[in-house]
Amino acid sequence: MTTRSRTARDRGSATLEAAVGVPAFMLFVGLVIVGGRLAIAHQTVQSAASDAARAASIARTQTSADRAATSAAVSSVASQHLECGAPRVTADTIGFRSRPGTPATVTVTVSCRVPLADLAVPGIPGSRTVTATARSPIDTFRERR
Repeated sequence: MTTRSRTARDRGSATLEAAVGVPAFMLFVGLVIVGGRLAIAHQTVQSAASDAARAASIARTQTSADRAATSAAVSSVASQHLECGAPRVTADTIGFRSRPGTPATVTVTVSCRVPLADLAVPGIPGSRTVTATARSPIDTFRERR
């Protein structure tokens, strides 16, 4: 008889556990997916910044370095299929003004707004901006214009 009364008391507890546990588990899975998307976006933007800095550093002039940085960053983000609209590229090419023989660098910052609204995770904003910066040296003894 004690077995029967214990079973009657426990009736519905599995339903209650599922009602509490399943949403908590789904929230956890959603947060893992958000973290993964942001990690991939950061890696992509960092790669784009590195590509842009390298492309700018091998340019011959400051103007062409700015164009090369933007082109390389946009191409890199597009080739890695990151959905962020148009990445914002800022290139610091002031190193091209230094005299030959003087060490100089090109610094490129790439920013990308990553959409998160499609994940529908409570408490997560609709998008997040991911930013990365990279530097590349300009050839010390190359003529600069």
